[in-house]
Amino acid sequence: MTSLLIRIYFILFTISYAVLVGAFVPLFGGGNVMPKIYDGWFNDQIAKQASNSVGKAIAAGKKKIEVNFPPVPNVEEVKFGTPLNQKFGVNVIAKDLKVKGGYRPGSELSRNLIGFSNIYWAKKLAGACGGGFGGKGVAVLSSERVLFKDIGNLGGISRSGVLMSASSRKSGKSGEAIIAVNPGGDETWKRVEAAHASPGSPIIILNNAYSTSYDLGNKQGFEEAYYLKRISKGWVYRAFPNPWQVYLETPDGKVELLESFKSKPSLRDCSTLVREESFKRFAINNDRWAQGFGGRL
Repeated sequence: MTSLLIRIYFILFTISYAVLVGAFVPLFGGGNVMPKIYDGWFNDQIAKQASNSVGKAIAAGKKKIEVNFPPVPNVEEVKFGTPLNQKFGVNVIAKDLKVKGGYRPGSELSRNLIGFSNIYWAKKLAGACGGGFGGKGVAVLSSERVLFKDIGNLGGISRSGVLMSASSRKSGKSGEAIIAVNPGGDETWKRVEAAHASPGSPIIILNNAYSTSYDLGNKQGFEEAYYLKRISKGWVYRAFPNPWQVYLETPDGKVELLESFKSKPSLRDCSTLVREESFKRFAINNDRWAQGFGGRL
């Protein structure tokens, strides 16, 4: 009887703790639905989902992979340093990477939050792409302004450097997985692959900042293993090997699944679907605004 009461108490305590910290994130994989806005950036849900998706893609034989999602919670306003961005920089990036000088006005981290954030995400992916290929080393090469010497904790990243530099090409080791941060338009990706990747080893294009195809994903045959893109009034989401999903974002900041696609839809079709549904339900009264965050999210 005493043992049963102890087990019941432990279960109740665990549930209560999860409620208090807002941690309804599945223990393994981060769940199969779009991450919660904006908790997913803070509670490891995105990290778990992206790592799980990359691991599954590599296990399925995919060696050329794209991972793309907003590296900070409200990336559109990162230059203004909104309170949510500041919270992410202080509580997540500075602490996890142990960045010299931390996040403060004028610091290297505060001025280049996206660049450092992408190294944080690469660090989270390192176990999936290295472990998925026999535990080989994982190199993270970035085109963004990041002072790697200021980072005190790179975790499972075995090598870091500047993308497409002569030194980064010469330093590669056989069997090494590559995470290429923001290499540019996808027409350059094959050159990046040729310059850095080992034959048969995975190469992951992480958080490319813009598309020259003006569509979802890429046109170079890279598997979009994890993809989260904001569109007008909603989001497009995909986690390998699951279908592509289109979500409506409602005025209260919640999201609702509108449709799933077995193959990658066009950006035009997704945008039309979300805009029409938003206007039908809310007319012009569906804008992203959060009280207390100092502006649009």
